[in-house]
Amino acid sequence: MKVKSIESNKWELKLTLLLVSSLTIMSVITISPALPQMAQVFSSVENAEFLVKLVLTLPALLIALFSPITGRLIDRHGRLRILWMALVLYALSGSAGYFLNNLYHILISRALLGMSVGMSMTIVITLIADYFEGIERQQFVGLQIAFMSLGGILFIGLGGILADAGWQYPFLIYLFSLVVLPLSIRYLYEPSTTQNSASGNAQAKAPSIIWLLFFNTMLMWVIFFLIPVQIPFHLKAIGIEKNSLIGAAIAMSTAFSALSSFSYAKLKSRFSFLAVFSIGYLLMAAGYICVALSNTYMVVLVGMMLSGLGMGMMIPNTNMWVMTIVPPQIRGKEMGKLTTFWFLGQFLSPVIIFPVLQIVSISSTFMLASGFLFLISVGFFVLSISKTGKALTP
Repeated sequence: MKVKSIESNKWELKLTLLLVSSLTIMSVITISPALPQMAQVFSSVENAEFLVKLVLTLPALLIALFSPITGRLIDRHGRLRILWMALVLYALSGSAGYFLNNLYHILISRALLGMSVGMSMTIVITLIADYFEGIERQQFVGLQIAFMSLGGILFIGLGGILADAGWQYPFLIYLFSLVVLPLSIRYLYEPSTTQNSASGNAQAKAPSIIWLLFFNTMLMWVIFFLIPVQIPFHLKAIGIEKNSLIGAAIAMSTAFSALSSFSYAKLKSRFSFLAVFSIGYLLMAAGYICVALSNTYMVVLVGMMLSGLGMGMMIPNTNMWVMTIVPPQIRGKEMGKLTTFWFLGQFLSPVIIFPVLQIVSISSTFMLASGFLFLISVGFFVLSISKTGKALTP
């Protein structure tokens, strides 16, 4: 494929990358406001409440499984054709929930959706590393996460409104990928990296610190995913019945995540990678305390704001650190691993939290999570001021 000049269509290219990125967050949280209603509709199914929560998070497991496969494929065969196939599969599998009335069939369609996102997410992160360098990359990584968060606000809000009309309607939002497809064909190009990487990827190797980043990413998402999975049920428990208000609460976390991500480049110019993680975890801890102690809608909103601010700075911080230390020849493979740990955390969140909820309430679960987040924040702070931490940070 002929390589086009990035300068000739730069804003169109950037917008297309941002739109593809928005499909990732949309893939999971769009149907979150409909979960309580789905639990009622399928109440006759054994373990319905758990399976309905699995509808939300099952895509994350398939994303985790298919991301490393995608990473290896795009290092060998290029990025774009696999991306186009993923966008078509995204529309078909995502919208299938509108037409299906069997919970297990819906789970199968969600698994296929996860496969498509595993491909598209890995490719878009890799393309950002391919297309941009230095401060421009740092700025765009922050912009990407901010745009994803803003997309989350739109999609979760729209999902809440549509859920009030019927639990099936939010599934139609996934057809949006058919709008993104022609833009990706028109404005994205195959980077030269993929043409030269086959001969050098056997010798290239990422530094061992990357595994700390991978496992930290998984941990971040295990804890943060308490919000879309458990907040709808917590709000119902304190008397909030309207799905649109539930969607608005979750959207508040994504709104403040966008604000934080948009400011990431300025934050990173003042703090090290490790210090940013310490600040982010501390903000999340404060947010989860608010949720744990809340008995009104407004206090939950404050918790959503604080936790969103924390998560919003940590996602681009992780992506930027990985992009900085990974050799171009194995970029796709390592970005695939990052995507794997990202969504493995999302999938494992309800699996890990479910037995906890059999012992304590949702409020107590958020309290326990807050204490754990605080300890992690302290750990990153200590590491950031130590000689070891400074030696690890590029």
